[in-house]
Amino acid sequence: MEAGSLRPISTLRLPMATNSRTAVVAAVVGNTSIAVAKFAAAAITRSTAMLAEAIHSSADAGNQLMLLWGLGASKKEADAEHPFGRGKEVYFWSFMVAVMLFTAGSIFALQRGFSALREPHELESQIVSVVVLLVSIVIEGFTFSVALRAFNDMRGTRATWRSIRETKDTAILVVLLEDAAAMSGLVVALIGVGLAAVTEDPVWDAIATLVIGVLLAVVALILAFETKSLMVGEAASRADRARIRATVLSHRNVQQVGRLLTMHLGPDDILVNLDVDLVDDLGRDDIEQTIDDIESDIRALIPAANNIFIELDSVRG
Repeated sequence: MEAGSLRPISTLRLPMATNSRTAVVAAVVGNTSIAVAKFAAAAITRSTAMLAEAIHSSADAGNQLMLLWGLGASKKEADAEHPFGRGKEVYFWSFMVAVMLFTAGSIFALQRGFSALREPHELESQIVSVVVLLVSIVIEGFTFSVALRAFNDMRGTRATWRSIRETKDTAILVVLLEDAAAMSGLVVALIGVGLAAVTEDPVWDAIATLVIGVLLAVVALILAFETKSLMVGEAASRADRARIRATVLSHRNVQQVGRLLTMHLGPDDILVNLDVDLVDDLGRDDIEQTIDDIESDIRALIPAANNIFIELDSVRG
């Protein structure tokens, strides 16, 4: 082997974790059911907060269908046009969810809220809204619990906000934040409808609609920021990079590790490229065995390292 040559050690792809798909499917079923009930309640009561929530739930269901598509596309095998596979499909569709959440959810709610402030109208059959909102909270609570359980399995002992910032599984992140926003929106809508009924002032319904719009905008921006970073090529975590370097340096035939480049090609797929300087006077067989050992060590440490490339800085002997 020539000095400076680049050798691919492995191109094995791990299957996508089932937690993401389970959480997404549960969210699709839950949000579709909720959207139908909310549209019916909005038509009966003429509540803008209820209409905003109905659009929100419809957008969530559509978003999660996009996520399912992305999860399926990300599992396609590598080919000549996509030699590292299509794992980043899930990042693209997660980003599209953020865009849709902002445009179809937040902007619509804000428009309806400002319109209701300018031209308030009396709500009708508020009891219908209250019943639908309470039932929706129960259903949404179930889907949120599924997403939260998957998120907790993923984060381990890390703090929640740190896990949100560092997660590479955007499908779970999208469902978790969407469901959290949905739960919060339902509570806000319930408060708005309740205050409008008690005070007989429909302005409270309009204010609740505006709060829902702002809430959706915040969630959309968080999702857009996090998924954008992964789309353009985010490295493995600092801890994982340090572990890779330490593991390779611990090999008896390795003198030093130079450049170490990593990139997430998907939630469960990491590209690793590193420069290694071996000890003097190694024969070809020893070099081959050392590289195989490094492969095994990295994969045992980080199973998601599916594509590993080693460049030898120098080879003597």
